[in-house]
Amino acid sequence: MSVNKQEVRDIVEAVGGKENIAAATHCVTRLRFALKDESKVDKEKLDQIDMVKGSFSTNGQFQVVIGQGLVDKVYKEMAEQTGMGESSKEDVKEAASGKLNPLQRAVKMLADIFIPILPAIVTAGLLMGINNILSGKDIFFDGQSLIQVYPQWADLSSIINLIANTAFTFLPALIGWSAVKRFGGSPLLGIVLGLILVHPDLLNAWSYGEAQAKGEVPVWNLFGLEVEKIGYQGQVLPVLFASYLLAKVELFLNKRIPDSIKLLVVAPITLLVTGFAAFILIGPVTFAAGNAITDGVIAIFDNFAALGGLLYGGFYSLLVVTGMHHTFLAVDLQLVASAGGTFLWPMLALSNIAQGSAAFAMMRIVKDEKQKGLALTSGISAYLGITEPAMFGVNLRYRYPFIAAMIGSAIAGIFITINHVKAFSIGVGGIPGFLSIQSEYWTSFFIGMAISIVVPFVLTYVFAKFNWKKK
Repeated sequence: MSVNKQEVRDIVEAVGGKENIAAATHCVTRLRFALKDESKVDKEKLDQIDMVKGSFSTNGQFQVVIGQGLVDKVYKEMAEQTGMGESSKEDVKEAASGKLNPLQRAVKMLADIFIPILPAIVTAGLLMGINNILSGKDIFFDGQSLIQVYPQWADLSSIINLIANTAFTFLPALIGWSAVKRFGGSPLLGIVLGLILVHPDLLNAWSYGEAQAKGEVPVWNLFGLEVEKIGYQGQVLPVLFASYLLAKVELFLNKRIPDSIKLLVVAPITLLVTGFAAFILIGPVTFAAGNAITDGVIAIFDNFAALGGLLYGGFYSLLVVTGMHHTFLAVDLQLVASAGGTFLWPMLALSNIAQGSAAFAMMRIVKDEKQKGLALTSGISAYLGITEPAMFGVNLRYRYPFIAAMIGSAIAGIFITINHVKAFSIGVGGIPGFLSIQSEYWTSFFIGMAISIVVPFVLTYVFAKFNWKKK
C-alpha cells in the first residue's frame, strides 16, 4: 500500500505545521502528536484528507486515526518530510505529560502500566473461552460437557487451560514488570518481585479465607513479629505499591553505590528491602484495601444492579473518550481474582458492539462515499473490539450516532446486570467477547448483544430524521 505524499504534507499542515509538533510517534492505527498548541489544529482540513479516519485529543496527545498497516508508512514519510526524526512513545508521552492535571496523570500512569500487559491478558481470556467450550456443561449435551462425552479431548482441554491460566496465575509478575519499568526501575527486578509474591511456598491467596476461618494461616516469626505467610495471586494493589517502592529503592541505591560493586549490592538490597516491606506492611494493607474495594463494587451492583448497568453501560464510551476507562482494568482483574468473575467487562464488550452498530447505520445514511467506507470498516473494527475509528471517525463527528450507541449500551447494560452476567476473564471486547463469558450466562449475554446491535442501529435512523436535514 503506497503513501500519498501530498496527503502526509496536508496532515502536517492541518496539525499546525512541523513547528507546532513537539514530538510524534504512532501506535497500531493512529499517529500520536504532542503539539505545542492544539488550538492551531485545523480539524475541518484534517477531516477532508482521504487517509484520515478521524482525530481526537486525549491525555495531552492529539491523535489522528489512519488505519492498521498504513499508519507506520505515513509516520515514516512524515518524519522524512519534516526532518524531525522518529520519536519513541515515551518521548511523546513525556512531551505531553506537562499539560495534564493530577487526575489525568494518575489515569495515564495506570494506562502506561496496564496497556502493555493487555495482549497477554486478552490472549489468556480467549484461550480460557476455548477451554470453557470444551469443559462447560449443557453447551452441546444436556448435563454433560464435551470432554465428558468425548474423554479423548480431556488432555487437550487440560493443556489449553494450563496455558490460559498462566497469565492470571502469575499476574503479579506481569504487573511487576510493567509497573517497575514505568516507575524507572529495572523491569527484570519487577518480574522477580511479582514471582516472589506468588511463590509456591506461600499460602495461595484463593485459600486464605478458608484457612483464616480454620485458624490455619501460616506465619513467619520475625523476632516476635508474626507475619502472615500468604501469596497474592490475582491481586493488583500489592504488586503496584511494592513496584513503586522497588523502583525508588533501586534508583536511590544506583545513585550512591560505586559502579564496581553495583551488581553485588543494588539488586540484592533492593529485593530484600522491598520483599520484607511487601510481606510486613504493603501486602496486608493493600490486600485488605483491594478486598474492600471489591466488596464495595459488588455491594453496589448487588443492591442497585439496574442503576449500575445503566450508568456503567451507558457512560463507558465517555470514559473511553476521556481515557479514564483504563482505571477500571485494575478493578476487572481484582473482581476476576476475588469474586470469581467480573460483571463490569461484559458491559464493555456490549458498549463496543453498540458503537459499531451506530457506525453501520451511518453507512446507510451518509451520502459521501469516503464516509460510507469509513463507517463500514470502523463498524467491523468495533465489532472486533477496536472502537476508536467508529467513535472518533464517525459517531462523535455526527454526535447523534454516539448518543444512540450510549442509549443502546445502557439498555443492554441494565439487562445483563439484572441477570448477573459475569466474565471469567478479560477478552476481546466485541462479538468474540462471548468466549470470556461464563457459559451459564450465555443466553442473557446474547440477548444483551442483540440489544446492542438493534437499538443503536434503529435509534441512529430515528435521530437522523431530525438531524440529517441540518447537516
